[in-house]
Amino acid sequence: MLNNSLQPYNRRDAVAYARQWALGRNPRYADFEKMGGDCTNFASQVLHAGGCPMNYSPNGWYYRSLNDRAPAWTSVKYLHRFLLYNRSTGPVAKETDLYGITLGDLIQLDFEDDGIYNHTPVVVEILPGERRLDKILIAAHTIDRIDYPVSNYTFQKIRFLHILGYRR
Repeated sequence: MLNNSLQPYNRRDAVAYARQWALGRNPRYADFEKMGGDCTNFASQVLHAGGCPMNYSPNGWYYRSLNDRAPAWTSVKYLHRFLLYNRSTGPVAKETDLYGITLGDLIQLDFEDDGIYNHTPVVVEILPGERRLDKILIAAHTIDRIDYPVSNYTFQKIRFLHILGYRR
């Protein structure tokens, strides 16, 4: 039976996982770097490490193998859609602004201003002081990064996804 109340996302575990695997690959998961990019696969792994259970429904969020996974596990677009509209098992998020994100949250970038978001880094540190993009440090795959300022990316649009928690 579905528990409708949100459970707390373990940001400490999520960030620890992101730091551990930012510059390498967890062998339990396929590497999608040569298949369009590994960033959202990595972000999904981070969410799962933060306690978010997989959702095995047809439009869910899960990974069993390279050939048995939900589109939301590896696609920027479908992960965004799943996180915002999920009413079942798994992680839940809301779009926010620069001031509404915290450790373990996700950022999505549109590099070409075509309405297609291309990249999903994970927030691993927020430096003290005025909240600016150069104070938000991320971990990411495809071009592997750790403690990389968001301001160093060249992008046209940005959106911030605050993880509210998850449902069992």
